[in-house]
Amino acid sequence: MVLAQLGGSISRALAQMSNATVIDEKVLNDCLNEISRALLQADVQFKMVRDMQANIKRIVNLEALAAGTNKRRIMQQAVFTELCNMLDPGKPSFTPKKGKPSVVMFVGLQGSGKTTTCTKYAYYHQRKGFKPALVCADTFRAGAFDQLKQNATKAKIPFYGSYMESDPVKIAVEGVERFKKENCDLIIVDTSGRHKQEAALFEEMRQVSEATKPDLVIFVMDSSIGQAAFDQAQAFKQSVSVGAVIITKMDGHAKGGGALSAVAATKSPVIFIGTGEHIDEFEVFDVKPFVSRLLGMGDWSGFMDKIHEVVPTDQQPELLQKLSEGSFTLRLMYEQFQNILKMGPIGQVFSMLPGFSAELMPKGHEKESQAKIKRYMTMMDSMTDAELDSTNPKLMTESRIIRIARGSGRPVRDVMDMLEEYKRLAKIWGKMKGLKIPKKGEMSALSRNMNVQHMSKVLPPQMLKQIGGMGGLQSLMKQMGSKEMSGMFGGMGGER
Repeated sequence: MVLAQLGGSISRALAQMSNATVIDEKVLNDCLNEISRALLQADVQFKMVRDMQANIKRIVNLEALAAGTNKRRIMQQAVFTELCNMLDPGKPSFTPKKGKPSVVMFVGLQGSGKTTTCTKYAYYHQRKGFKPALVCADTFRAGAFDQLKQNATKAKIPFYGSYMESDPVKIAVEGVERFKKENCDLIIVDTSGRHKQEAALFEEMRQVSEATKPDLVIFVMDSSIGQAAFDQAQAFKQSVSVGAVIITKMDGHAKGGGALSAVAATKSPVIFIGTGEHIDEFEVFDVKPFVSRLLGMGDWSGFMDKIHEVVPTDQQPELLQKLSEGSFTLRLMYEQFQNILKMGPIGQVFSMLPGFSAELMPKGHEKESQAKIKRYMTMMDSMTDAELDSTNPKLMTESRIIRIARGSGRPVRDVMDMLEEYKRLAKIWGKMKGLKIPKKGEMSALSRNMNVQHMSKVLPPQMLKQIGGMGGLQSLMKQMGSKEMSGMFGGMGGER
Protein backbone atom coordinates (compact mmCIF):
# COMPACT_ATOMS: atom_id res chain seq x y z
CA MET A 1 0.00 0.00 0.00
CA VAL A 2 1.08 3.54 -0.72
CA LEU A 3 1.55 4.43 2.97
CA ALA A 4 3.46 1.27 3.91
CA GLN A 5 6.76 3.16 3.91
CA LEU A 6 5.31 5.78 6.27
CA GLY A 7 3.97 3.08 8.60
CA GLY A 8 7.33 1.29 8.54
CA SER A 9 9.19 4.51 9.47
CA ILE A 10 6.83 5.22 12.40
CA SER A 11 7.05 1.61 13.60
CA ARG A 12 10.86 1.73 13.48
CA ALA A 13 10.89 4.96 15.50
CA LEU A 14 8.69 3.35 18.15
CA ALA A 15 10.81 0.18 18.13
CA GLN A 16 14.00 2.21 18.70
CA MET A 17 12.33 3.91 21.64
CA SER A 18 11.28 0.50 23.03
CA ASN A 19 14.89 -0.69 22.89
CA ALA A 20 16.12 2.27 24.97
CA THR A 21 17.06 1.33 28.54
CA VAL A 22 15.58 4.52 30.02
CA ILE A 23 12.84 6.66 28.48
CA ASP A 24 13.95 10.25 29.03
CA GLU A 25 13.34 13.58 27.27
CA LYS A 26 16.06 12.90 24.67
CA VAL A 27 14.66 9.47 23.72
CA LEU A 28 11.16 10.97 23.47
CA ASN A 29 12.34 13.87 21.29
CA ASP A 30 14.37 11.56 19.02
CA CYS A 31 11.32 9.36 18.53
CA LEU A 32 9.03 12.33 17.82
CA ASN A 33 11.53 13.87 15.39
CA GLU A 34 11.78 10.57 13.51
CA ILE A 35 7.98 10.30 13.28
CA SER A 36 7.66 13.95 12.19
CA ARG A 37 10.34 13.46 9.54
CA ALA A 38 8.49 10.42 8.18
CA LEU A 39 5.19 12.35 8.00
CA LEU A 40 6.80 15.35 6.26
CA GLN A 41 8.56 13.08 3.76
CA ALA A 42 5.15 11.56 3.02
CA ASP A 43 3.88 15.08 2.15
CA VAL A 44 1.64 15.53 5.20
CA GLN A 45 1.12 19.26 5.76
CA PHE A 46 3.71 20.88 8.08
CA LYS A 47 1.12 22.49 10.41
CA MET A 48 -0.58 19.11 10.97
CA VAL A 49 2.75 17.49 11.85
CA ARG A 50 3.69 20.33 14.21
CA ASP A 51 0.31 20.13 15.98
CA MET A 52 0.60 16.36 16.30
CA GLN A 53 4.08 16.65 17.84
CA ALA A 54 2.85 19.26 20.35
CA ASN A 55 -0.15 17.11 21.33
CA ILE A 56 1.99 14.01 21.92
CA LYS A 57 4.45 16.01 24.07
CA ARG A 58 1.52 17.28 26.13
CA ILE A 59 0.14 13.75 26.63
CA VAL A 60 3.54 12.14 27.32
CA ASN A 61 4.67 14.56 30.02
CA LEU A 62 7.57 12.57 31.47
CA GLU A 63 7.95 14.77 34.55
CA ALA A 64 4.29 14.48 35.52
CA LEU A 65 4.11 10.68 35.08
CA ALA A 66 4.03 8.64 38.26
CA ALA A 67 6.91 6.28 39.06
CA GLY A 68 6.43 2.81 37.57
CA THR A 69 4.24 4.05 34.72
CA ASN A 70 4.83 2.24 31.42
CA LYS A 71 6.13 5.20 29.39
CA ARG A 72 6.58 3.13 26.24
CA ARG A 73 2.93 2.13 26.29
CA ILE A 74 1.74 5.72 26.87
CA MET A 75 3.92 6.87 23.96
CA GLN A 76 2.58 4.11 21.69
CA GLN A 77 -1.02 5.00 22.57
CA ALA A 78 -0.38 8.73 22.11
CA VAL A 79 1.01 8.17 18.58
CA PHE A 80 -1.91 5.89 17.74
CA THR A 81 -4.46 8.42 19.05
CA GLU A 82 -2.88 11.40 17.28
CA LEU A 83 -2.66 9.57 13.94
CA CYS A 84 -6.36 8.70 14.33
CA ASN A 85 -7.21 12.34 15.18
CA MET A 86 -5.28 13.52 12.13
CA LEU A 87 -7.50 11.35 9.92
CA ASP A 88 -10.78 11.82 11.76
CA PRO A 89 -12.63 15.17 11.61
CA GLY A 90 -14.94 13.94 14.35
CA LYS A 91 -18.15 13.97 12.32
CA PRO A 92 -19.68 11.27 10.11
CA SER A 93 -20.63 11.86 6.49
CA PHE A 94 -24.11 11.47 5.00
CA THR A 95 -25.01 7.79 4.56
CA PRO A 96 -27.44 6.78 1.77
CA LYS A 97 -30.45 4.68 2.79
CA LYS A 98 -32.04 1.93 0.71
CA GLY A 99 -35.39 2.80 -0.81
CA LYS A 100 -34.96 6.54 -0.26
CA PRO A 101 -33.59 8.46 -3.29
CA SER A 102 -30.23 10.12 -2.59
CA VAL A 103 -28.20 12.30 -4.94
CA VAL A 104 -24.41 12.13 -4.59
CA MET A 105 -22.21 14.54 -6.57
CA PHE A 106 -18.53 13.84 -7.29
CA VAL A 107 -16.03 16.70 -7.66
CA GLY A 108 -12.25 16.86 -8.15
CA LEU A 109 -9.43 17.76 -10.52
CA GLN A 110 -9.07 16.05 -13.89
CA GLY A 111 -6.96 12.92 -13.69
CA SER A 112 -7.86 12.12 -10.08
CA GLY A 113 -9.83 9.02 -11.14
CA LYS A 114 -13.23 10.61 -10.56
CA THR A 115 -15.21 8.75 -13.26
CA THR A 116 -13.76 5.35 -12.29
CA THR A 117 -14.45 6.12 -8.62
CA CYS A 118 -18.10 6.95 -9.41
CA THR A 119 -18.51 3.46 -10.86
CA LYS A 120 -16.71 1.82 -7.92
CA TYR A 121 -18.94 3.71 -5.47
CA ALA A 122 -22.07 2.64 -7.42
CA TYR A 123 -20.88 -0.98 -7.67
CA TYR A 124 -20.07 -1.13 -3.93
CA HIS A 125 -23.60 0.02 -3.05
CA GLN A 126 -25.18 -2.22 -5.69
CA ARG A 127 -23.63 -5.23 -3.92
CA LYS A 128 -25.17 -3.93 -0.68
CA GLY A 129 -28.67 -4.04 -2.20
CA PHE A 130 -28.98 -0.46 -3.49
CA LYS A 131 -30.32 0.45 -6.93
CA PRO A 132 -27.67 2.93 -8.16
CA ALA A 133 -27.54 4.99 -11.38
CA LEU A 134 -24.82 7.14 -12.98
CA VAL A 135 -25.22 10.55 -14.61
CA CYS A 136 -22.37 11.98 -16.73
CA ALA A 137 -22.43 15.78 -16.31
CA ASP A 138 -18.85 16.08 -17.59
CA THR A 139 -19.06 17.85 -20.94
CA PHE A 140 -15.55 19.31 -20.73
CA ARG A 141 -13.41 16.19 -21.23
CA ALA A 142 -13.66 14.39 -24.55
CA GLY A 143 -14.47 10.75 -23.97
CA ALA A 144 -15.82 11.25 -20.44
CA PHE A 145 -19.29 9.93 -21.37
CA ASP A 146 -17.77 7.00 -23.30
CA GLN A 147 -15.69 6.05 -20.26
CA LEU A 148 -18.65 6.24 -17.88
CA LYS A 149 -20.84 4.33 -20.35
CA GLN A 150 -18.24 1.56 -20.67
CA ASN A 151 -17.72 1.28 -16.89
CA ALA A 152 -21.46 1.33 -16.13
CA THR A 153 -22.24 -1.29 -18.81
CA LYS A 154 -19.57 -3.62 -17.40
CA ALA A 155 -21.00 -3.21 -13.87
CA LYS A 156 -24.62 -3.47 -15.15
CA ILE A 157 -25.54 -0.07 -13.70
CA PRO A 158 -27.99 2.25 -15.55
CA PHE A 159 -26.45 5.50 -16.85
CA TYR A 160 -27.43 8.78 -18.49
CA GLY A 161 -25.51 11.28 -20.60
CA SER A 162 -25.50 13.02 -23.97
CA TYR A 163 -23.14 13.41 -26.93
CA MET A 164 -25.07 16.44 -28.22
CA GLU A 165 -25.91 18.54 -25.14
CA SER A 166 -23.07 20.82 -23.93
CA ASP A 167 -24.80 22.21 -20.83
CA PRO A 168 -23.75 20.05 -17.84
CA VAL A 169 -26.51 21.52 -15.62
CA LYS A 170 -29.24 20.44 -18.05
CA ILE A 171 -27.81 16.91 -18.34
CA ALA A 172 -27.50 16.60 -14.56
CA VAL A 173 -31.10 17.74 -13.93
CA GLU A 174 -32.53 15.48 -16.66
CA GLY A 175 -30.54 12.48 -15.42
CA VAL A 176 -31.52 12.95 -11.78
CA GLU A 177 -35.23 13.39 -12.65
CA ARG A 178 -35.22 10.35 -14.92
CA PHE A 179 -33.66 8.02 -12.35
CA LYS A 180 -35.92 9.31 -9.56
CA LYS A 181 -38.89 8.28 -11.72
CA GLU A 182 -37.24 4.87 -12.18
CA ASN A 183 -37.06 4.50 -8.37
CA CYS A 184 -33.26 4.46 -8.20
CA ASP A 185 -32.22 5.11 -4.59
CA LEU A 186 -28.62 6.24 -5.28
CA ILE A 187 -28.12 8.72 -8.13
CA ILE A 188 -24.45 9.56 -8.70
CA VAL A 189 -23.57 12.71 -10.68
CA ASP A 190 -20.07 12.82 -12.24
CA THR A 191 -18.98 16.45 -12.84
CA SER A 192 -16.19 18.00 -14.94
CA GLY A 193 -12.63 18.28 -13.72
CA ARG A 194 -9.83 20.53 -14.94
CA HIS A 195 -6.06 20.21 -15.00
CA LYS A 196 -5.88 23.02 -12.45
CA GLN A 197 -8.20 25.11 -10.30
CA GLU A 198 -10.12 27.51 -12.55
CA ALA A 199 -12.96 29.92 -11.88
CA ALA A 200 -14.98 28.27 -14.69
CA LEU A 201 -14.70 24.86 -12.99
CA PHE A 202 -15.93 26.14 -9.63
CA GLU A 203 -18.77 28.12 -11.21
CA GLU A 204 -19.92 25.04 -13.15
CA MET A 205 -19.77 22.92 -9.96
CA ARG A 206 -21.86 25.48 -8.08
CA GLN A 207 -24.50 25.53 -10.82
CA VAL A 208 -24.76 21.72 -10.96
CA SER A 209 -24.94 21.60 -7.16
CA GLU A 210 -27.70 24.24 -6.98
CA ALA A 211 -29.70 22.50 -9.72
CA THR A 212 -29.48 18.91 -8.40
CA LYS A 213 -29.39 19.71 -4.64
CA PRO A 214 -27.14 16.73 -3.76
CA ASP A 215 -27.43 15.05 -0.37
CA LEU A 216 -23.66 14.53 -0.39
CA VAL A 217 -20.74 16.08 -2.29
CA ILE A 218 -17.69 13.81 -2.47
CA PHE A 219 -14.26 15.27 -3.17
CA VAL A 220 -12.04 12.79 -5.07
CA MET A 221 -8.34 13.28 -4.30
CA ASP A 222 -5.39 11.68 -6.09
CA SER A 223 -2.98 10.28 -3.45
CA SER A 224 0.05 11.50 -5.43
CA ILE A 225 -0.97 15.18 -5.31
CA GLY A 226 1.68 16.06 -2.69
CA GLN A 227 1.86 19.26 -0.63
CA ALA A 228 -0.71 21.00 -2.90
CA ALA A 229 -3.42 18.75 -1.44
CA PHE A 230 -4.42 21.05 1.42
CA ASP A 231 -4.90 24.17 -0.75
CA GLN A 232 -6.78 22.29 -3.46
CA ALA A 233 -9.11 20.59 -1.02
CA GLN A 234 -9.79 23.92 0.67
CA ALA A 235 -10.63 25.60 -2.67
CA PHE A 236 -13.21 22.91 -3.47
CA LYS A 237 -14.68 23.14 0.04
CA GLN A 238 -15.18 26.91 -0.40
CA SER A 239 -17.07 26.40 -3.68
CA VAL A 240 -19.32 23.49 -2.81
CA SER A 241 -20.26 21.88 0.48
CA VAL A 242 -17.85 18.92 0.47
CA GLY A 243 -19.18 16.29 2.89
CA ALA A 244 -16.74 13.41 2.32
CA VAL A 245 -13.40 12.53 0.70
CA ILE A 246 -12.36 9.52 -1.37
CA ILE A 247 -8.60 9.03 -1.90
CA THR A 248 -7.59 7.26 -5.12
CA LYS A 249 -4.49 5.50 -6.47
CA MET A 250 -3.44 4.22 -3.05
CA ASP A 251 -1.82 1.22 -4.77
CA GLY A 252 0.92 3.32 -6.42
CA HIS A 253 4.34 4.47 -5.27
CA ALA A 254 3.31 8.05 -4.45
CA LYS A 255 3.94 9.28 -0.92
CA GLY A 256 0.24 9.68 -0.25
CA GLY A 257 0.48 11.72 2.94
CA GLY A 258 -0.56 14.91 1.15
CA ALA A 259 -3.94 13.42 0.37
CA LEU A 260 -4.52 12.86 4.07
CA SER A 261 -4.20 16.63 4.51
CA ALA A 262 -7.48 16.89 2.58
CA VAL A 263 -9.26 15.72 5.74
CA ALA A 264 -8.01 18.76 7.65
CA ALA A 265 -8.77 21.13 4.74
CA THR A 266 -12.35 19.95 4.13
CA LYS A 267 -13.09 18.93 7.75
CA SER A 268 -14.80 15.95 6.12
CA PRO A 269 -14.10 12.26 6.70
CA VAL A 270 -12.38 9.95 4.23
CA ILE A 271 -15.04 7.32 3.46
CA PHE A 272 -13.31 5.12 0.86
CA ILE A 273 -9.86 4.58 -0.62
CA GLY A 274 -9.22 3.30 -4.14
CA THR A 275 -6.53 0.61 -4.13
CA GLY A 276 -6.34 -0.33 -7.82
CA GLU A 277 -7.90 0.03 -11.25
CA HIS A 278 -10.41 -2.81 -10.97
CA ILE A 279 -14.00 -2.14 -9.95
CA ASP A 280 -13.72 -4.08 -6.68
CA GLU A 281 -10.41 -2.49 -5.59
CA PHE A 282 -12.23 -0.12 -3.31
CA GLU A 283 -12.03 -0.20 0.49
CA VAL A 284 -14.23 1.37 3.15
CA PHE A 285 -12.00 3.69 5.15
CA ASP A 286 -12.20 3.16 8.91
CA VAL A 287 -9.71 5.26 10.87
CA LYS A 288 -8.67 2.97 13.73
CA PRO A 289 -8.17 -0.23 11.70
CA PHE A 290 -6.37 1.82 9.02
CA VAL A 291 -3.90 3.28 11.53
CA SER A 292 -3.51 -0.15 13.12
CA ARG A 293 -2.56 -1.61 9.73
CA LEU A 294 -0.34 1.39 9.02
CA LEU A 295 1.66 0.57 12.17
CA GLY A 296 1.81 -3.13 11.24
CA MET A 297 -0.59 -4.23 14.00
CA GLY A 298 -3.13 -5.75 11.60
CA ASP A 299 -6.90 -5.34 11.41
CA TRP A 300 -8.72 -8.37 12.78
CA SER A 301 -12.19 -6.94 12.28
CA GLY A 302 -11.41 -6.11 8.63
CA PHE A 303 -10.07 -9.61 8.07
CA MET A 304 -13.18 -11.18 9.61
CA ASP A 305 -15.41 -8.85 7.55
CA LYS A 306 -13.61 -10.08 4.43
CA ILE A 307 -14.24 -13.69 5.47
CA HIS A 308 -17.94 -12.96 6.03
CA GLU A 309 -18.05 -11.18 2.66
CA VAL A 310 -16.48 -13.85 0.44
CA VAL A 311 -16.97 -17.20 2.20
CA PRO A 312 -20.40 -18.71 1.36
CA THR A 313 -22.76 -18.39 4.34
CA ASP A 314 -23.18 -22.16 4.71
CA GLN A 315 -19.38 -22.62 4.94
CA GLN A 316 -18.73 -19.85 7.49
CA PRO A 317 -19.57 -21.78 10.70
CA GLU A 318 -17.39 -24.72 9.60
CA LEU A 319 -14.45 -22.46 8.66
CA LEU A 320 -14.65 -20.44 11.89
CA GLN A 321 -14.94 -23.66 13.90
CA LYS A 322 -11.78 -25.01 12.24
CA LEU A 323 -10.05 -21.69 12.86
CA SER A 324 -10.79 -21.91 16.59
CA GLU A 325 -9.76 -25.61 16.71
CA GLY A 326 -6.38 -24.77 15.20
CA SER A 327 -6.34 -27.89 12.95
CA PHE A 328 -5.10 -27.15 9.44
CA THR A 329 -5.17 -29.53 6.47
CA LEU A 330 -4.06 -29.14 2.86
CA ARG A 331 -7.74 -29.15 1.83
CA LEU A 332 -8.39 -26.26 4.18
CA MET A 333 -5.38 -24.44 2.72
CA TYR A 334 -6.83 -25.03 -0.78
CA GLU A 335 -10.23 -23.64 0.28
CA GLN A 336 -8.62 -20.60 1.89
CA PHE A 337 -6.53 -19.93 -1.23
CA GLN A 338 -9.82 -19.96 -3.18
CA ASN A 339 -11.34 -17.48 -0.73
CA ILE A 340 -8.23 -15.28 -0.73
CA LEU A 341 -8.34 -15.01 -4.53
CA LYS A 342 -11.99 -13.90 -4.21
CA MET A 343 -11.15 -11.33 -1.51
CA GLY A 344 -9.49 -9.01 -4.01
CA PRO A 345 -5.89 -7.78 -4.02
CA ILE A 346 -4.12 -10.36 -1.92
CA GLY A 347 -1.76 -7.86 -0.28
CA GLN A 348 -4.76 -6.03 1.23
CA VAL A 349 -6.02 -9.24 2.81
CA PHE A 350 -2.74 -10.18 4.47
CA SER A 351 -2.04 -6.62 5.60
CA MET A 352 -5.01 -7.13 7.95
CA LEU A 353 -3.17 -9.90 9.80
CA PRO A 354 -0.74 -8.63 12.46
CA GLY A 355 2.83 -9.25 11.41
CA PHE A 356 1.96 -11.68 8.60
CA SER A 357 1.97 -9.41 5.55
CA ALA A 358 5.75 -9.37 5.07
CA GLU A 359 5.99 -13.15 5.42
CA LEU A 360 3.15 -14.06 3.09
CA MET A 361 3.26 -11.20 0.64
CA PRO A 362 6.60 -9.52 -0.19
CA LYS A 363 5.94 -5.84 -0.97
CA GLY A 364 5.56 -5.21 -4.72
CA HIS A 365 5.28 -8.93 -5.59
CA GLU A 366 1.51 -9.40 -5.27
CA LYS A 367 1.06 -10.68 -8.85
CA GLU A 368 3.87 -13.23 -8.50
CA SER A 369 2.40 -14.41 -5.18
CA GLN A 370 -1.04 -14.73 -6.74
CA ALA A 371 0.43 -16.83 -9.58
CA LYS A 372 2.25 -18.95 -6.98
CA ILE A 373 -1.01 -19.62 -5.11
CA LYS A 374 -2.62 -20.77 -8.37
CA ARG A 375 0.35 -23.14 -8.98
CA TYR A 376 -0.05 -24.53 -5.46
CA MET A 377 -3.74 -25.17 -6.13
CA THR A 378 -2.88 -27.00 -9.39
CA MET A 379 -0.51 -29.27 -7.44
CA MET A 380 -3.15 -29.93 -4.78
CA ASP A 381 -5.58 -30.94 -7.56
CA SER A 382 -3.23 -33.91 -8.15
CA MET A 383 -3.44 -35.11 -4.54
CA THR A 384 -5.65 -37.82 -3.08
CA ASP A 385 -8.42 -37.16 -0.52
CA ALA A 386 -6.33 -38.86 2.17
CA GLU A 387 -3.40 -36.52 1.47
CA LEU A 388 -5.60 -33.41 1.42
CA ASP A 389 -7.36 -34.29 4.69
CA SER A 390 -4.30 -35.38 6.67
CA THR A 391 -2.72 -33.16 9.33
CA ASN A 392 0.45 -35.29 9.28
CA PRO A 393 3.15 -33.87 6.95
CA LYS A 394 5.15 -37.14 7.29
CA LEU A 395 2.51 -38.80 5.10
CA MET A 396 4.18 -37.07 2.13
CA THR A 397 6.84 -39.59 1.14
CA GLU A 398 9.29 -39.03 -1.69
CA SER A 399 7.32 -41.29 -4.07
CA ARG A 400 4.09 -39.35 -3.36
CA ILE A 401 5.81 -36.01 -3.97
CA ILE A 402 7.17 -37.27 -7.33
CA ARG A 403 3.67 -38.52 -8.27
CA ILE A 404 2.08 -35.11 -7.42
CA ALA A 405 4.79 -33.30 -9.45
CA ARG A 406 4.15 -35.50 -12.51
CA GLY A 407 0.38 -35.23 -12.18
CA SER A 408 0.46 -31.41 -12.03
CA GLY A 409 3.26 -30.91 -14.57
CA ARG A 410 5.40 -29.07 -12.02
CA PRO A 411 8.97 -29.76 -10.84
CA VAL A 412 9.47 -31.65 -7.56
CA ARG A 413 11.02 -28.48 -6.06
CA ASP A 414 7.67 -26.67 -6.48
CA VAL A 415 5.82 -29.42 -4.61
CA MET A 416 8.38 -29.18 -1.79
CA ASP A 417 7.87 -25.38 -1.67
CA MET A 418 4.10 -25.87 -1.47
CA LEU A 419 4.48 -28.31 1.45
CA GLU A 420 6.81 -25.88 3.25
CA GLU A 421 4.21 -23.14 2.82
CA TYR A 422 1.59 -25.52 4.25
CA LYS A 423 3.76 -26.24 7.32
CA ARG A 424 4.31 -22.53 7.93
CA LEU A 425 0.62 -21.66 7.55
CA ALA A 426 -0.33 -24.62 9.76
CA LYS A 427 1.94 -23.19 12.44
CA ILE A 428 0.21 -19.77 12.20
CA TRP A 429 -3.23 -21.43 12.13
CA GLY A 430 -2.28 -23.43 15.22
CA LYS A 431 -1.78 -20.18 17.14
CA MET A 432 -5.49 -19.43 16.62
CA LYS A 433 -6.53 -22.47 18.65
CA GLY A 434 -9.20 -21.56 21.20
CA LEU A 435 -9.78 -18.13 19.68
CA LYS A 436 -13.43 -17.09 19.93
CA ILE A 437 -14.60 -15.79 16.56
CA PRO A 438 -17.39 -13.18 16.36
CA LYS A 439 -20.40 -13.80 14.16
CA LYS A 440 -21.39 -11.47 11.40
CA GLY A 441 -22.61 -8.18 12.84
CA GLU A 442 -20.55 -8.62 16.00
CA MET A 443 -17.39 -6.93 14.74
CA SER A 444 -17.65 -4.18 17.36
CA ALA A 445 -17.44 -6.91 19.99
CA LEU A 446 -14.29 -8.43 18.50
CA SER A 447 -12.02 -7.50 21.38
CA ARG A 448 -14.62 -8.72 23.87
CA ASN A 449 -14.46 -12.18 22.28
CA MET A 450 -10.70 -12.22 21.76
CA ASN A 451 -8.42 -13.34 24.54
CA VAL A 452 -5.33 -11.18 25.08
CA GLN A 453 -3.20 -14.31 25.55
CA HIS A 454 -4.22 -15.56 22.09
CA MET A 455 -3.43 -12.21 20.52
CA SER A 456 -0.03 -12.19 22.26
CA LYS A 457 0.74 -15.59 20.71
CA VAL A 458 -0.23 -14.39 17.24
CA LEU A 459 1.76 -11.13 17.34
CA PRO A 460 5.50 -11.40 16.53
CA PRO A 461 7.58 -11.04 19.76
CA GLN A 462 9.27 -7.79 18.64
CA MET A 463 5.89 -6.19 17.93
CA LEU A 464 4.50 -7.32 21.28
CA LYS A 465 7.54 -5.77 23.00
CA GLN A 466 7.06 -2.55 21.00
CA ILE A 467 3.41 -2.31 22.09
CA GLY A 468 4.42 -2.66 25.73
CA GLY A 469 3.86 -6.36 26.42
CA MET A 470 0.58 -7.87 27.60
CA GLY A 471 -0.48 -4.69 29.40
CA GLY A 472 0.16 -2.58 26.31
CA LEU A 473 -1.80 -5.03 24.13
CA GLN A 474 -4.70 -4.96 26.58
CA SER A 475 -4.74 -1.13 26.59
CA LEU A 476 -4.47 -0.94 22.80
CA MET A 477 -7.42 -3.30 22.32
CA LYS A 478 -9.46 -1.21 24.77
CA GLN A 479 -8.47 1.95 22.93
CA MET A 480 -9.61 0.47 19.62
CA GLY A 481 -13.18 0.32 20.80
CA SER A 482 -13.75 -2.34 23.43
CA LYS A 483 -15.18 -0.77 26.60
CA GLU A 484 -15.86 -4.21 28.00
CA MET A 485 -12.21 -5.32 27.93
CA SER A 486 -11.27 -3.81 31.29
CA GLY A 487 -13.74 -6.00 33.13
CA MET A 488 -12.47 -9.16 31.49
CA PHE A 489 -8.76 -8.39 31.81
CA GLY A 490 -8.69 -6.00 34.74
CA GLY A 491 -6.67 -8.46 36.80
CA MET A 492 -3.81 -8.66 34.34
CA GLY A 493 -0.86 -6.34 34.97
CA GLY A 494 1.26 -4.74 32.24
CA GLU A 495 5.01 -4.80 31.86
CA ARG A 496 6.90 -2.04 33.62
